[in-house]
Amino acid sequence: LMEAVPGLAQTVGVEGACAALGVPRATWYRHQQPKKPQEPRTKSHRALSDSERAMVLSVLSEDRFVDRAPEEVYATLLDEGVYHCSWRTMYRILEDNKAVQERRNQRRHPEYKKPELVARAPNEVWSWDITKLRGPTKGTYFYLFVVMDIFSRKVVGWMLADRENAHLAGVLIAEACSRHGVTPDSLILHSDRGAPMTAKCTAQLLADLGVTRSLSRPHVSDDNPFSESAFKTLKYGPGFPDRFGSYEDARAFCREFFRWYNNEHRHSGIAMLTPLTVHEGGADQALEQRQATLDAAVAAHPERFPRGAPKVRPLPEAVWINPPLPVDAPVPEVDGTVLADDNQGAAMAEARA
Repeated sequence: LMEAVPGLAQTVGVEGACAALGVPRATWYRHQQPKKPQEPRTKSHRALSDSERAMVLSVLSEDRFVDRAPEEVYATLLDEGVYHCSWRTMYRILEDNKAVQERRNQRRHPEYKKPELVARAPNEVWSWDITKLRGPTKGTYFYLFVVMDIFSRKVVGWMLADRENAHLAGVLIAEACSRHGVTPDSLILHSDRGAPMTAKCTAQLLADLGVTRSLSRPHVSDDNPFSESAFKTLKYGPGFPDRFGSYEDARAFCREFFRWYNNEHRHSGIAMLTPLTVHEGGADQALEQRQATLDAAVAAHPERFPRGAPKVRPLPEAVWINPPLPVDAPVPEVDGTVLADDNQGAAMAEARA
């Protein structure tokens, strides 16, 4: 960024260039100052001489000490009535001679690629996850499987079960693809790295359906923001109970909640439209109707709109998970709303042991 400031400053000035590139002006001016030559650091009169440092290094390299930590060497020498230097100084001498390194055979964690997904229409990218709902007694849970379209925010499938199981997830995903007419090689299914998501049977099912699997990086919740915000919307609602009295109670609650969300809930991330409207392609007509209403209000009372006719919020052209830089499409804001489906509870497979 520092290298780009001079060229941009010729057009918009230093202040404008720094503001555009996010570089503090003080930092820019400080970098323009000539660097002062650093004076060599004087050696302390308390430091070991070169001969003493060489002797310490030779002691640490003895056969009996070669595989022992400096603190152990230090303690052993003290027991023998010998003191050369502190064990911290021993570490510094070893570091100066490049004699300190990790000798244990430690596991190296693989580098996971950051998922970068974009949806410009429904049924291009789905996100799915599983959350626990408290049962009637302590330690009992019901497991809610939810699959949603990230472009329209419509829940395309959900399932309530008494266990977290990859086979049940496969049934849900297969039926959701069938209900929404997903063709092979047209859909990306994103999730975190939970056991059902990474199971071999899930991977085989997606391969058979022609669905591309995408996984979040470990311990990175931002890689699956739509499902995470969906569950927050579900559990932070005023009607969400602390516990469900039975499986039937939880199923009835989820059925009503998903019906409300897809058909009635107006989502700020999709221009305050309902997920069902966006998913079925009625967004343009709904926004045109809104604009016509605003234009009629302006025509009736123009004095109330001194700044001109207000414009309705447009629907985002694309929805991203980890947009690459630079992006060629607007990145919509992801807030805490998501979830639901009309008549989805009765149609989807609801599993129970």
